[in-house]
Amino acid sequence: MICIDNSEWMRNGDYAPTRFQAQADAVNLICGAKTQSNPENTVGVLTLAGKGVRVLVTPTSDLGKILSCMHGLARKGLDIGGEMNLTSGVQVAQLALKHRQNKHQRQRIVLFAGSPVASDKKTLETIGKKLRKTNIALDIVSFGEEDDNKSEKLDALLSAVISNENSHIVHVPPGQAILSDVLISSSIFTGDGEGGSGFAAAAAAGAAAAAAAAAGGAGGFEFGVDPNLDPELALALRVSMEEERARQEAAAKRAADEASKNQTEGGESSGQGGDVAMMDASPVVPVAAADKGPDFMDEESALLEQALKMSMAESAAAAAAQGAGDVTMGDGMSEDLALALQMSMQEAAAAAAAGGTTTPASSDMSRVLGDQSFVSSVLASLPGVDPNDPSVRDVLASFQQEEEQRKNDAKGKDTEKQG
Repeated sequence: MICIDNSEWMRNGDYAPTRFQAQADAVNLICGAKTQSNPENTVGVLTLAGKGVRVLVTPTSDLGKILSCMHGLARKGLDIGGEMNLTSGVQVAQLALKHRQNKHQRQRIVLFAGSPVASDKKTLETIGKKLRKTNIALDIVSFGEEDDNKSEKLDALLSAVISNENSHIVHVPPGQAILSDVLISSSIFTGDGEGGSGFAAAAAAGAAAAAAAAAGGAGGFEFGVDPNLDPELALALRVSMEEERARQEAAAKRAADEASKNQTEGGESSGQGGDVAMMDASPVVPVAAADKGPDFMDEESALLEQALKMSMAESAAAAAAQGAGDVTMGDGMSEDLALALQMSMQEAAAAAAAGGTTTPASSDMSRVLGDQSFVSSVLASLPGVDPNDPSVRDVLASFQQEEEQRKNDAKGKDTEKQG
């Protein structure tokens, strides 16, 4: 059983933040130590002042119930007042321990005394003897008001109770920052090996780790967590880190594979794209020559070029009407080229006759075809036509043969008429 001092003196602020709050933190620490040191341990809480001695929690192993009770008591603060009745509180605690469920449990009372002790020394010695007779150990935490009478009375009570070093007393002078820090290293936790020394060691290690972390060292533990204090959290952090590392490695490998695959496909497409680029770029030179042609051609050449374009358009329309899908350098191209040349020559000759100028082109088609320089200039002005192409030369040669054959036939007819 833990006896809490809730007298009027507990409102003082010489312990941060107040005496009562510092006492509540120490009570929570002791309850946690006792319940975690052994699964069968039970802890109860009672108050020594206020409206009277009152049991807040009967001995139980449910730490949550104890903490809730202490939180409600510290939040409301309605039961703080009056004077501490130490003798009645110890007797009620003794009665509560007597009616415990597990009779094999050892009995202990933890007494917090933060105000003056009104009971006389002889009465306290009598109570101490009764506790010793019933094998009840007593731990005393003296803090707050300090005077010779209080210390003497509490020491007399402890002397009457103690047996085989099973009872302890701790004096915490005013000015201590945190009451619970003093109790961690006291004999209340480490005196007899039963008072939760393991919990105290863990709490002390946690306090040291927190101090190191506040100083910037994080205790030197991985992830800043001591695996001895919280092994589950440390394991969860380690597993999470391993999963993240595996995910990053898989993503990097996948990116490297995609990069190598894209590089291989890019090499193949660049090899194919080079041939296509060369094929597409082949007609660029004649087109550029055709575009630059009007810059140095005279008026006659411009008229001839216009006539050639019109004739080429007419021949292409005629070929499309006959069902020819593609125009190549075969027989269809030869016929179109011959027809275009014939029409352009005739139009050029008519234009020259109308203008009164003398050109290599005349009514006689054979004389026009005989002028190779004129024919070459005409062919060069056509878009996409190379005068040096063998097929073009074959077309010109066949056209000359047809003209010569037509001329010979005309001469034969004239001879027959004269005969």
